[in-house]
Amino acid sequence: MKGTTMPTYTLDVNGQAHTVTVPSAEIPLLWVLRDYLGLTGTKYGCGIEICGACTVLVNGNPERSCDMSVQEAASRKIMTVEGLATDPEGARAQAAWVAHQVPQCGFCQSGMLMATTGAMKAGHKGADIIPELDNLCVCGTYARIKDAAKTL
Repeated sequence: MKGTTMPTYTLDVNGQAHTVTVPSAEIPLLWVLRDYLGLTGTKYGCGIEICGACTVLVNGNPERSCDMSVQEAASRKIMTVEGLATDPEGARAQAAWVAHQVPQCGFCQSGMLMATTGAMKAGHKGADIIPELDNLCVCGTYARIKDAAKTL
């Protein structure tokens, strides 16, 4: 649109400031992460907040990025799967996933890891993490996911 100014936001993602200019304030955070910042570890699954493949941490809490606008996210701290290695809980979750050979296709795993890390940040440990994992896994690696979570 001629003469229309596109909104610009500064996002705190994985501890770094990123300034993005987007066509709309309502563009989902998921697309900003993937298409504007190149952080493709966060996956698109259903687009309606059900599957959890798009889960990121926002101010330490698991959130579905497919339905959160860039405008909503702009004033918050965002962590994606790419930032887990530098986070104490995230690094522990990743190590448990590796030790228990959790991923099969791996599509849901970034969201599962983010949900697990969020549960750990909320004080959940071991088997108490499992009810917090409402993400869907088409491959059915739930047994390995539960085994990994129980060790945390």
